[in-house]
Amino acid sequence: RLFDLDPDLLPLFQYNCKQFASPQECLSAPEFLDHIRKVMLVIDAAVSHLENLSCLEEYLCNLGKKHQAVGVKVESFSTVGESLLYMLEKCLGTAFSPDVQEAWSKLYGAVVKAMRRDWETLPEGD
Repeated sequence: RLFDLDPDLLPLFQYNCKQFASPQECLSAPEFLDHIRKVMLVIDAAVSHLENLSCLEEYLCNLGKKHQAVGVKVESFSTVGESLLYMLEKCLGTAFSPDVQEAWSKLYGAVVKAMRRDWETLPEGD
């Protein structure tokens, strides 16, 4: 769903300087699947520390800086969030109630807020 929502994200996923010719090629690459596992580990950590997300603040801030350094734009976080909610809706079916959607949106929003914390202070290219 990610590349359906924003095909311009495809060039951001380059592993070993390899540019993917299509979203399908990227989606099947072991490196991309590893990246998705890492994303889910961050989500898992946020869920596990739901009552004290501030303990992840420094880690998430540094993770955000890494994403900024490789060219991720602020708007891309919204696309990733929309893709995450879509996946949850498909997996949970009728259990994906409006309350569940709101809870996941708030959690994801808190993660993104921490990741973006110092973006404005980073010089371009750093």
